[in-house]
Amino acid sequence: MIIRVRVIPKARVSEMAGRIGSTVRVRIATLSIDGGANSELVSFLSDFFEVRAKSVKILRGEKGKEKTVEIQGRPEEELEEIMESIP
Repeated sequence: MIIRVRVIPKARVSEMAGRIGSTVRVRIATLSIDGGANSELVSFLSDFFEVRAKSVKILRGEKGKEKTVEIQGRPEEELEEIMESIP
C-alpha cells in the first residue's frame, strides 16, 4: 500500500494527527525533518500498522514534510482497514 504522509515535527510524542483526504498527518517527536525524523516516521508507522520496520519505505520526499511511503508486510485489505480507522 502506498500512502501520502505530511510530517509535523517538534511534537511532544509521535502520534497520528488525522487525515486530510488521502494524506495522513503524523506528528513526530524530533526537531528536524531530515534524517532523524525519517527514522522516527518509519518506526512510528511500523508500530501503527503492526509491520516490521523493513516493510516501511519512504519512496519520495526524504528531505521534505510531504512524503510518499510504501507499507508492506500485511495483506492490502488489513492495511486499508487500519487506514480507515484514522479520523
